[in-house]
Amino acid sequence: MQEKVGVVITGGDFQALGVLRTLAKKDIPIIMLDSEHCISKYSRFKKRFFRSPCPSNNQSYVDFLIDLAKKEKIHRNRWVIFPNSDETVYVLSKYKNILEEFYRIPTPGWEVIQNVYIKKNTYQLAEKIGIPIPTTYYPDSLQKLVELSLNYPVVIKPSIRDNFYSKVRIKAFRVNNKEELVKTYEYVCSIIEPSEVLVQEFIPGSPNHLYSFCPFFKDGEVLTSIMARRARQHPMDFGHASTFAELVDIPKIQKIAENFLGSINYYGFAEVEFMQDLQDGNYKLIEVNPRVWGWHTIAIAAGVDLPYLLYQDMIGEEIDVRLPIDHLKWVRLITDVPTVLSEIIRGRLRIRDYLESMKGKKEFAVFALNDPLPFIAEVALIPYLWVKRGF
Repeated sequence: MQEKVGVVITGGDFQALGVLRTLAKKDIPIIMLDSEHCISKYSRFKKRFFRSPCPSNNQSYVDFLIDLAKKEKIHRNRWVIFPNSDETVYVLSKYKNILEEFYRIPTPGWEVIQNVYIKKNTYQLAEKIGIPIPTTYYPDSLQKLVELSLNYPVVIKPSIRDNFYSKVRIKAFRVNNKEELVKTYEYVCSIIEPSEVLVQEFIPGSPNHLYSFCPFFKDGEVLTSIMARRARQHPMDFGHASTFAELVDIPKIQKIAENFLGSINYYGFAEVEFMQDLQDGNYKLIEVNPRVWGWHTIAIAAGVDLPYLLYQDMIGEEIDVRLPIDHLKWVRLITDVPTVLSEIIRGRLRIRDYLESMKGKKEFAVFALNDPLPFIAEVALIPYLWVKRGF
């Protein structure tokens, strides 16, 4: 009898926990990797855990993956490897040709991934094919910056997230005037190269207008998908991650996302993020995540098990495509509760509206009665998570 193909999950935080739970329930062998403390190792679901080097140390990480495949003999039937961060996406795409001797790599090669990993590439490609984006500038010097004619407020953010966020735990800065612009730009350039700095139009409105389309995409078409409005994030203005999401259906967003993913010949599941600009009504492309994202388990609860579909496709099985159920919500309690309290105190959220948002069927990010220890561990690790990952 042929040995069952297993899965290596690179990372053990809450989004990886969702992958672990759904695949383990299907008796798929699982190895989990993380370079830090993580909550997934406390799950009751069967897996083996190994401490890995940090993926930012690219060569060490690749060497570790190769050694792991040989020592655990998983290279014989080539287990599927799931990325769980931008860093691992980068490694798997850049070293795909080498690693494919030992693993099944669903992550596309760098020629595809560079279009979403580097936001400058994302925006320039989107403009080229007629997809709306926030007005974006690419000043690679202070002189070019001050020459720009800008309508404030604007946003300053990095083109490559990990080069900046890993050092300061901030995704972007809102800038209200020219003095702030110069000061913030100089600060950001002290951390990353000026060529990686983006200055972008600020789209007014709360996360109530933040949407994501999440398909399984193959051969230029969407095989199945879900779409959600991400009404709350932590922190609310420039969130590290969503804390509350609910399913919606906006065909216009799907059409835009299909156009972009098709233009780069994308494969696999992805989160394509949009912000609706209430001034012109357009849904503007913000970013594309070519990996598991925080609230992906809402898709599993809705009947669209994206990790399992990808696994099936990678091992050559026929995938079971289903339409998602409606009216489902996703909540990450340890970040949503403080976010809600902050918004109520600031007068931006009414208690009645919060209680209304929590009605109906919900999928929790970590909390589960049949697997309680990860939630207990997450609560205990709040100080650690705050320092290391900004939650």
